[in-house]
Amino acid sequence: MTTTVLFYLFSIVLLGASFRVITAKNTVHAALFLILAFFTASGLWMLLKAEFLAITLVLVYVGAVMVLFLFVVMMLDINQDVVREGFWKHLPLAGLVGALIALEMAAILLGGFKVSTPKEFPPEMLAMGNSKALGVAIYTDYLYPLQVAAVLLLVAIIAAIALTLRERKDSKGQNPGEQVKAKKADRVRLVKMDAVKHSAPQQQEGTP
Repeated sequence: MTTTVLFYLFSIVLLGASFRVITAKNTVHAALFLILAFFTASGLWMLLKAEFLAITLVLVYVGAVMVLFLFVVMMLDINQDVVREGFWKHLPLAGLVGALIALEMAAILLGGFKVSTPKEFPPEMLAMGNSKALGVAIYTDYLYPLQVAAVLLLVAIIAAIALTLRERKDSKGQNPGEQVKAKKADRVRLVKMDAVKHSAPQQQEGTP
């Protein structure tokens, strides 16, 4: 009974916070509502006994991604009127696209929401913790999909760097190829000079 009450409570808070993310006029307030949505979603994961996913959601999204979002939003001078211009004009099309995406996700995911009985799991898997069982499944049965996902993320990072790397007049940059070709003889020159002996200062007349 308590779990059901908590589930509906977290679900209501999650839906309300998600709605406020897209309707809040202040960008910082929208980011804070998104943080609340992430914390509430992690609570739902805890109710489903998926502790690893709940902690990962808090550490990765709230601890890293949302902090980065807040820094970017607070450092940039964003004109709210320009950002919200044409919002109601494109709202019907955006709602239609969102409804189609929700229906597609529901059609795909509903077939996978089948509750399995504990008898279907091996005894050694039941003895493991949630995090250990997830790690064993990822690095044994799903190793190749994990490697493919890692390669896709690497390509995305390289593409993002390539898209944002532009030549500007006021920016200073270095050529890595020229740095690799550099030699010690090209950067350092040893000059041999004769030793110079400074004479002692002469005393003025009349001074002791």
